[in-house]
Amino acid sequence: MKYLENASITSVKGFKASGISCGIKANDRKDLALIVSDKTVTAAGVYTRNIVKGHSLQLTMERMKNQEVDAVILNSGCANACVGDKGKESAVNVTKAAAELLGVKEENVIIGSTGVIGYALPEEKMIAGVKNAYDALSEKGGHDAELAVMTTDTVPKEVAVEVEIGGKTVTIAGMAKGSGMIHPNMGTMISIITTDVNISKKHLNKAIKKVTEQTFNRVSVDGDTSVCDMCIILANGNAENELIEHSWEDYRTFVEGLTAVCDGLARMLAKDGEGATKLLEVVVKNAWSQEDAYTIACAVAKSPLCKTAFFGEDANWGRILTAAGYSGAAFDPERVDIFIGDLTVCANGAALPFDEDAALEILKKDEVVVTIDLKDGTYRDRMWTCDFSYDYVKINGSYRT
Repeated sequence: MKYLENASITSVKGFKASGISCGIKANDRKDLALIVSDKTVTAAGVYTRNIVKGHSLQLTMERMKNQEVDAVILNSGCANACVGDKGKESAVNVTKAAAELLGVKEENVIIGSTGVIGYALPEEKMIAGVKNAYDALSEKGGHDAELAVMTTDTVPKEVAVEVEIGGKTVTIAGMAKGSGMIHPNMGTMISIITTDVNISKKHLNKAIKKVTEQTFNRVSVDGDTSVCDMCIILANGNAENELIEHSWEDYRTFVEGLTAVCDGLARMLAKDGEGATKLLEVVVKNAWSQEDAYTIACAVAKSPLCKTAFFGEDANWGRILTAAGYSGAAFDPERVDIFIGDLTVCANGAALPFDEDAALEILKKDEVVVTIDLKDGTYRDRMWTCDFSYDYVKINGSYRT
C-alpha cells in the first residue's frame, strides 16, 4: 500500500471537484462544493442513526437506493434541517440545477448540508453557486471542495492510498469534515470517498458498512450525534481490475485500502475536536466479550471528567475506572490494570506508587494512548477521542451567534 502526497478526492482519475463561496458564510469563505464523475458511478453510503434527519440527507438517502451517482453537492453554514417542506423543496431545486448543467439525471445528483439546524438552504444563492462551482470544476479541485465543507474544523482532512488488485493499481481517496457533535452512529461529519476500483454494488455497500463501523464509528468528541451525517463512496471502475464480485482476496485488499483511508480520516476528526489539544486513543483489551470492550471504551471516551483530566494533564486514573464501572459492561474491578502510555497507574483495580513526573511528560504529548486491561477474556476494542478544553465551551456556547 502506498500513501499519496497532496491527497484529495481528485487524486482518483475521472473525478473533478470545486469549492467556492456562494454567500452562505460571511467574509467570502468557501461554503459550496461540487464533486463530479466523468461517468455514472457505483455508490454506497452510511448515514446518521439519529431519527431526526436533515432534508438534504433525506433526499440523498432516497436517491441512493439505486446506488448510482453522477455528482455530489455539499454545503456548509446551513444544515437544512427541521424547516418543514421548504427544506426538501430547496434541496430538490438545487440538485435539479446541477443536473441540468451537467446533463445528467436529476435522481443521480445527491446533496449534503452541514451547519446550524433550523435554517433552510438559501436557494437562490445555492443555485447561482452551483453554476460558479460548475465553471470552477477541476481535476485539482479536491482540496477546495474539502475547504468548502469545513465548519468549526481547524484543519482539512484528506487521505489517499494506492493498492494493487489483480495486477491493476487502484486508488482510494477520501475527505471528511467534522470537529464537534461527533459520536458513533455517526457524529457531525460528512465524508466523501472516491475510488477507481471496479466493484459490484453489493460488495461496495458491504465494504463501506464494514469499514465505517471500525473507523468513523470509533470516534467520539462529545457524545452527541448530528442530523446531517453521511459517508458516501463513489467507485467509477476506471482501474479496470476484474469486477470484485467473487474474489475474496481482491475484496480483502480493497477493504484494507479503504480502511487505511477511513482510519486516517477518523484520527484527524478526533484530533481536531472542537477546542482539543490532544488526540486520545482509549484501548480496552482482554474483555469477556466484544460488546464489553466497546462499551467501556465508549464510556471512557465520552466522559467529561476523563476528558477534562487529560486537558489538565492530570493522571487521574480513578475517573477512567469509574467510567468503566458505570458503562454497563461486565468485568471484575479487582483485576483491572490501567496504563497511560506505557506507565502503569493502576494495578488489580487499586492504587500503586507511580512516577507523577513521568505521567506528566506522557500527558503533555499531543497524542496519548490509554490502555485498560480487564484480564477477563480475549476481546479488545478502541475509541479515538480528544480532551475537553475551555475552548470547547466557548465554541459551543456561542455557535449561532
